[in-house]
Order: sequence, then C-alpha cells, then structure tokens
Amino acid sequence: MKINYKYIPIYISIVLAIGIFIGGSLSFSSQDELLTNNYSKEKLNQLIDFIDSEYVDELDTDSIVNNTVDNILAQLDPHSVYIPPSEQVEVTENMKGDFVGIGVRFYIFKDTVAIIQSIENGPSAKAGIKAGDRILYADGTKLFGRKLPTDSLFNKLKGKEGSEVELTIYRKPEKEKIKFKIKRGVVPLKSVDVGLMLNSSTAYIKINRFAETTYREFKSNLTRLKKQGATSLVIDLRDNGGGYMEEAIAIADELLANKQLIVFTKNKKGRIEKTYATKKGDFETGRLFVLINENSASASEILAGAIQDNDRGTIVGRRSFGKGLVQREMDFEDGSAVRLTVARYYTPTGRSIQKPYVKGTEQYFQESELRFKNGELYDKDSIKIADTLKFKTPKGRIVYGGGGIVPDVFVPIEFERSNEAVAYLMESGIVGNFVFEQLDKHRNIFKNLSFKEFLTKMNATDVYFNLFEKLLSKHVKEIQLRKSKQVVKRYLNAEFAKQLYGEKAYYDIVLKEDVMLNKILNKK
Repeated sequence: MKINYKYIPIYISIVLAIGIFIGGSLSFSSQDELLTNNYSKEKLNQLIDFIDSEYVDELDTDSIVNNTVDNILAQLDPHSVYIPPSEQVEVTENMKGDFVGIGVRFYIFKDTVAIIQSIENGPSAKAGIKAGDRILYADGTKLFGRKLPTDSLFNKLKGKEGSEVELTIYRKPEKEKIKFKIKRGVVPLKSVDVGLMLNSSTAYIKINRFAETTYREFKSNLTRLKKQGATSLVIDLRDNGGGYMEEAIAIADELLANKQLIVFTKNKKGRIEKTYATKKGDFETGRLFVLINENSASASEILAGAIQDNDRGTIVGRRSFGKGLVQREMDFEDGSAVRLTVARYYTPTGRSIQKPYVKGTEQYFQESELRFKNGELYDKDSIKIADTLKFKTPKGRIVYGGGGIVPDVFVPIEFERSNEAVAYLMESGIVGNFVFEQLDKHRNIFKNLSFKEFLTKMNATDVYFNLFEKLLSKHVKEIQLRKSKQVVKRYLNAEFAKQLYGEKAYYDIVLKEDVMLNKILNKK
C-alpha cells in the first residue's frame, strides 16, 4: 500500500471528519413521521422516472439518486449523512463491537496480505498464525500479486460463525508455506483500549469510541481496578469521536449520584427529554478526572459535560470538538441508510456545546485546524469563548456553551509550535506501517527479548527515529521531526511494543511521559 506523504495534512482532516461522522450521538428508532408525501417529493420521483425511461444516453439512476440524497443532506448540517450499502456494513460492525472472522490485524504490503498481529485468543492466534506471516490463498483464491478490492478480501476472511476457511501462509523466517484450517469465530472490536493502575490508588481507563459493548467493557475494567485498590479514576476520552449516547449515559450513571441530571435533548417541536442518574453507581465517590482534547466529540462531550456540570470531577486537557446534535439512523431497503439530525442535546446546566456550522461542512471540520493557527492548543487565553453563553454549576463555577467543553485544567499540546502536524502523524496508520516493515526486516533481533530488555534497547538507539525521519523527508519537507525528537521516539517505541507485546505495552510507554497524566499525578 503506497502512501502519498505530501497529503498527510489532508489525511489528518479527513480522518478527523470520518471519526466524527462514525461517532455521531446515535439514537435509533422507527421512521415514523419522516417526510410526509407532498408535491415536491412526487416531482423528484417523476424526474428520476423521466430520466430512466426517456433520457438519450444510458445512465446509472442509482448513482443519480445517491448524489441527490447527498446534495439534499448537505443543505442541512454536517452530521446528517447518507451511508451507501458498501459502507453501512463496516460502520454497523464497528459500532456493534465484534465481528465474525479469523481475528487478525493485517497490512497490504507489496500486494500481499501481511499479518501485523493475531488478536489475542482469536481463531488465528489459537491456530498458530504469527505476526509477519503472509496470506497467499484463502480457500484456493489467490490473494497476493493482485489488487483485490478491500470488500472482496474481507469476504474471504469473514463468514458465518463456526465456518472453516483454509489459508495458505508463507512464513518468511522459515521460508516455507503452511496450510491452516481456521474455524471462524466472534472477534471483539474493543472500544476500551486498556484499563490499568497508574499507581497504587489511581486507575486509568481509555475509551476509543462508544460502541454497543462500551459500558460493559468499562464496568468490567472498573470492577477489576477497584479490586486492585483504585480510589481515584482517570477516564481518557482523547480522540474519541463519540458513538452511542446511551453508552456514555450508562457510564455517567456509574459516576453520578441518584437523580442527578446527565443530559437532556430538545427536538424541533420543543419536546424535552431528560435523563437522570438512577441506582447506586460503582464510582460515585473518589477523585475523578476526564481527559479530553480537540478531537473528543459527541458522546464524549455528553460524558465530560455531565461530570463537569454536576461538579463531580475535573476535566483536563483542551477544548473538545463541539458536537451537540443527535442523529437517528433510518435504513433503506437496499442496505443503505440515512443518519438524520433529529434533536440537540444539552448538558445539565443547559449548555448547548454545538459549534456553528453556517459556513458549510468543509469549514466546519477544518475549524479544528484553525485552533492550531490561533494558538488555542498552546494557550488557554486564546480560546474564543462567548461571554454571553455563561452557565453556573451547582457549586457556582462558571462554564461556557457554544462550542465544545472547555476544560477545568488546561494542558497545552506537547509538540512545538509550527510542528503540530506531527501530533496527529504519530498516531496515524503511517507509523504502524513503518514499524511493521522494520520488524519484517529485523524481527529476529527482538526475539526472546523481555519487555524490560526491549525498552533498554530502544531507548539506547536513534536508528528507527533516523529511518522514520529519512522516510518522511522524501515526501513531506515541512514536517520537522527533530524538533519533537523525544516525543516521536516515544510513539515509535510504543508502536514497536504494541506489535511485539500487545496493547498494554503500548500504553505502558506512552502514558509514562503523558503531559496530561503528569499534570494530574503531580497534583496529588
């Protein structure tokens, strides 16, 4: 898979937009009261029929309809979107929290399916598939040396639970082909990356999105960490674009006292629906911190807003994205769907944190980039707050509406000014691909190393930093890695650790020097 590095800043914007698109605050129900029959609707149907039957050239009317739907929704708001059938399955699967397949992370490397990692306890791991293995054939279908569409590739690896697929694997170190019969199984897509103890009393839980399984994952981790002695809790919502608001509400319920308001919504008819905390939660007392940044959106903001407005904990980081719209997803018969904004949500004090979108979708999503330019990510005083949108918490603290959650404790981005693109670059797929290729060449030098020995080895060398810098310098002249060398090395080392030792090893490295966590822990 070739990457055009000169477009990295554009990739960053697209990735953010997709993240927020997938992570809208979702609320599903029937299509009742959606678009009553009227003359305009009949006119549109007739026009499509006229084109289909009378137009001089052959046209794909399905494509015309899809473009029409897109254009209609573009007149509404940035989060009312059409999802074609080709994307709907993947979106649904991502939010469901699991899928049926063989359980691998892979990378298309030189037209070959290369295994980055077999998912722990998944079908492939149990069968003996290893990192670095290449999948040559699946049930006799050739997968290498051809540009196979992604959906076709997934169809070969996924299937019904319990069904078998025969894989022909090339194992590079031994230079041999091996056949495996793998029984497909349910593979979890974790929405809680990790739950661990930062010290003897402080627990840390990282939530990457709010999927169907998030509350269950969170509660399981919280229960385990409390048994280990946790009396303080850090919930990391950085770069979490949202998802199911019900999952965020359920987590808030564990943190807030009975009958405390969590969130309320209001539709165009003025109907207000309030959601309150209910039964005794698992963590209603004890110090609580929530980490957010400019990419924390939607359901993340519901959770952070509920904690802030009820004076329950401390919000740490930078101003969140600013999405306060609620979508309802409605399916079409062809497998596509429309995700339509049906209400606004408000935090307990009455704040709408939706940022303006009157200048169009493109500028709406690029607003996050403007925060770099106006200095907001480096200096809290640069945050533009509407003084007319002041609200008071029960304890009299002032909070603001009109564009995201402003943290109680501001922590600037740790990358140098004018070098902000590196911040997103180091968490992109480019890093993972680079690390895989390095391991593919030199996997043996890490063989049998303990994690401690690995850290000593990586901290003592600049080899991989220099190689990564050299790679980028060929394509992206304006990104200067050396200005942020130690941070770049940390993320490179962490990615090596993830591919060699697993997810927890990644966080063991990145959290050690995390500026937001250090801000919290140093206050204790």
